[in-house]
Parts: sequence; structure tokens; C-alpha cells
Amino acid sequence: MAGAPMTANDDTPEGRLPGSARAWAFYEGARTPYVILIKVYIFIPYLATVLVGDPVSGQALVARLVMAYGLFAALTAPLLGATMDRAGKRKPLLAAITAALVVCCASLWWATPAGLGLGLTCAIIFFAGILFAYSEVLHNSLLPFAAPPGHISATSGLGLALGSAISVVLLAFILWAFALPARMSADWLPDAPLFGLSAAAHQTDRIVGPIVALILGFGALPLFLWGRDAPRGAGGGIGESFAQLKMTLKSLPANRPMATFLASRMIYTDGLTAILLFMGIYAAGVMRWGALELTALAIIVSCFLAIGGLVGGRLDRLVGPRRAIRIELAIVVASQFALIGIAPDRLFYMAFNGSPLWDGPMFNTLPEIAFVVLASVSAVGICGCYASSRSMLTSLATPETVGSWFGLYALSGSVTIWLGSALVGLATAVWGTQQAGFVALIGLIALGWFGIGFVKKEPDPA
Repeated sequence: MAGAPMTANDDTPEGRLPGSARAWAFYEGARTPYVILIKVYIFIPYLATVLVGDPVSGQALVARLVMAYGLFAALTAPLLGATMDRAGKRKPLLAAITAALVVCCASLWWATPAGLGLGLTCAIIFFAGILFAYSEVLHNSLLPFAAPPGHISATSGLGLALGSAISVVLLAFILWAFALPARMSADWLPDAPLFGLSAAAHQTDRIVGPIVALILGFGALPLFLWGRDAPRGAGGGIGESFAQLKMTLKSLPANRPMATFLASRMIYTDGLTAILLFMGIYAAGVMRWGALELTALAIIVSCFLAIGGLVGGRLDRLVGPRRAIRIELAIVVASQFALIGIAPDRLFYMAFNGSPLWDGPMFNTLPEIAFVVLASVSAVGICGCYASSRSMLTSLATPETVGSWFGLYALSGSVTIWLGSALVGLATAVWGTQQAGFVALIGLIALGWFGIGFVKKEPDPA
């Protein structure tokens, strides 16, 4: 298996993405707010600190929950990818999965102790996590059909950048409309949270569920209306799909570059995704930040995630995907090592008793500012690595089996976050600190950095 697939028309002027590629990228943009607003910065910290009641216990619970749906998806996503290789067309199933995910997001409005309760809320998050993983397999496998070979890196990076940009706009609106009016008064702010929402009842936290559902529902439409689907495949039932998956797995020993890449990505992406997933809970517990600070942190980090998506695509073209991945992972390791040495009374592992730098509503001490800066630098490396990794796989795959490879790619990616989450949960429980969980993640990323160095085969950077 070698060579980049060439399935989309390549008659678009150089430097300009075709409409199908833009539609693919826009779906990625509409899907990302689920991660930023629900899984990372607003809803999951609400679940951990309010529904659970304790940030350390909440982080351990969320780790077990993510491990559970990640493990389930890991066992089924490769079969889904093989099935799509047999069926060919991805868009009909992707539309059904997207609709179900919209319903799950909207239902989080009722996630209160007297409403859905902790158990049913966790069940919805579990189901939504599986749906999101499946949507990732199907959407990623459409990339080589939606974009011409010369535009794949740019399309992948644009999708990640759009996701971050849309998330920033939503977070800025949430900050202006809900979080800040509950904490301060200003001429440029509403007198109270909009729509009569109550901060005391955490309605300003739960509203992100319906908001994400609305954005995902409408933002997915361009892909289904104008995006290019894969051509119709050979068809066949579940038996043929198992055979396709088995054939793909058997080809791994003979395809050493792909095998090495997938194994290395399994390791480092577990660490990268876990950092994003647990950053909100970590900041809430260690820095003792509330909804206002977390929303502001999410806006800043999302801006740098957008930069990382664009930088990753450019770095791919300059030095090649393998070298780009190693550079991006090194950035994450260095920034995270420095970040865990920060707390309200600690700066880079040393005690800090300095006075506030300014009299503002948030981020007014040196440790707080350092935390935000390091989280932003880490975001550039994380999102850049995501873009470079997708580009790396499409350079190693062929169009006939790209769905199967992206199924295994999902297995070695976000759906295997159960490994990173398990380490976070174990380390947090054993040592009783949130920092311990992030030390384990740094180890995973460093190990993946070492492994990716053995992927010798890649296209010429030019």
C-alpha cells in the first residue's frame, strides 16, 4: 500500500480549495464545538464539579467514562471502516449518526440532579462519545475523495482551524451573554445573563448542549448537500466486512511504515487527546477556576488551536508529515512539563507569593498568566499534530482501503483514548493529585515521539 489516493477532481486553481473540500472542512468546523464546549471546558467540568461535587473524584469518574466509551468504540470502529470500504458511500450513515449526536447534545440541558441525574447524564455522554468516534471514522475516510491529493494537507488543516474559529465565536458569545453578566457589570455587557438564565442553577453551563446541537445540525448540511461521497463499493454483508478488515490487518506486517505509524499514533494521540479532554477539569481543580475563567481559557486556547491547524498543514509541506509530527510533539511535551509545575501558589515548581499584576476579573496573577500561555503553546502543537497525522495516513493509504485504514486510524486515535484516560484515572487515584495524571500523559507523548522516528517512508515534502 503506497501512494496518496487521487479520487477528487484536481482541476481547481492552485492555492484554492474545491467546494467539496471546503464542505468537508466545514463539517469538521461544526463538529469541533462538541469537543471544546461539552467535552473539555464547560459541560464536563460542570459534571465533575457540580453533579459529582468534587474535582478530584470528578476527574477520576470522567476518566472511567471516557475509557468505557473509548474502549467500546475501539472494538467496533475498525469494522465500521471496513464495512464502509465494502459499501462505498459514507454520507447516508454519517447523516444518521450526526442526527443522533445532535439529539444527545440537546438533551444535556436537562442534566441536573433533579432532572437527568448523574447516571443518565453519564449514559448520554457515553452514547455521544461513541457516535462522535464513528462520525470521525466516516468523516476522515471521506477526505481523499473530497479533496485532490495536492490539497489534502490544506483541507485537513482548514477543518481543524475552522473548528477552533467557530468554537472561539461561540465561547465569546457565551462569555458575553452568560458568564460575565453573572460576575460583573459593564456598559458593554447585558444587565443579567440573556434569556433569563440562572447562573446559580447552572443554566449558563447547561445551555452549551443546545447551542452545540444547533451549530452541528446546520453546520453539517454543506457536506451532505455539496460534499463528494466515496463511490459505490462492492457491497456485501457483515461477513465480507470482517474479511476486508482481516485482509487489512494481515497487510500490516508487509506495510511496515503504516504499522509503525499507527502504533506510534496510538500512543501519542492518547496523550494529546487526554490533555485536551482533561484540561478544563484540571484548571478547575488545580487553579480553582470557575465558569468565567474556564470560558476565557477556552477562547484563548481555541484561537491557538486554530493557529496550530494552519501551522500543521504548512509544516507538512515544508518538512514532511513525519518531521512535522515530531516537532509538534516536542512542543507539547515541553509546555506540559512546565504547566504541571504551576498552581495558584507555585510558579515553575517553586513557591510563589507575589501580588496580583492587575485588578481584573480573571488571570491577574503571574501563575495564572503562565498557565494560560503554556496551555496556548501546547494547543498549537496538539492541533498541528492532528493535521499532520491525517496527512501522514493519506500519504500511506490507497483509495481502495482508505476506509479500513481510517477505521484503524480511529482505533489508534481518539477512540483509544481509554488508555490515556485509564492512566489519568489510575495516577489520580493512587497519588491523589490531578498533576499525577498529566505526568502519565507526558510519558505517552514522549514514547510516541520516539516511535514516529521509525516511520521512514513518506512523500517528498515538495
